[in-house]
Amino acid sequence: MKKIIALAMLVVLGVTTSNAQETSKKLKATNTKVANAKVNGAGMVFVTETIDYGTVAYNSDGRREFVFTNNGNKPLIITNAQGSCGCTVPTYPKEPIAPGAKGVIGVKYDTSRAGQAFTKTVTLTTNAVVPSKTLTIKGNVLAAPAAKS
Repeated sequence: MKKIIALAMLVVLGVTTSNAQETSKKLKATNTKVANAKVNGAGMVFVTETIDYGTVAYNSDGRREFVFTNNGNKPLIITNAQGSCGCTVPTYPKEPIAPGAKGVIGVKYDTSRAGQAFTKTVTLTTNAVVPSKTLTIKGNVLAAPAAKS
């Protein structure tokens, strides 16, 4: 009886694992199709829309980059990039991004704000089919080192 129950459990586990793998493959295929979809006009597809800094040292390099592709059939023009506070400073390409070309949105977070978790946003204004895009950065800055006496 124990052998039958054990065998039944293995069969159920195998079916569950197989279904999870198939679902994962379908999700990846769907995400690839969305990323490769062309839009009529200018478009933006980001590699990621959230950057997790993780835990960073006090006063460390707070620069990160969001990489995107213009998936449209017209040049993409970014007219503004605004950080959610003064501690988040974005940079963006001033020239038009040709269809199929890649671009970079730079972000610098002020890591002198010690001992606190952060979640900040950068809002882009563009001529894309969806004209506004919000990107997110998050992480935690370690406490400042103790002063030596």
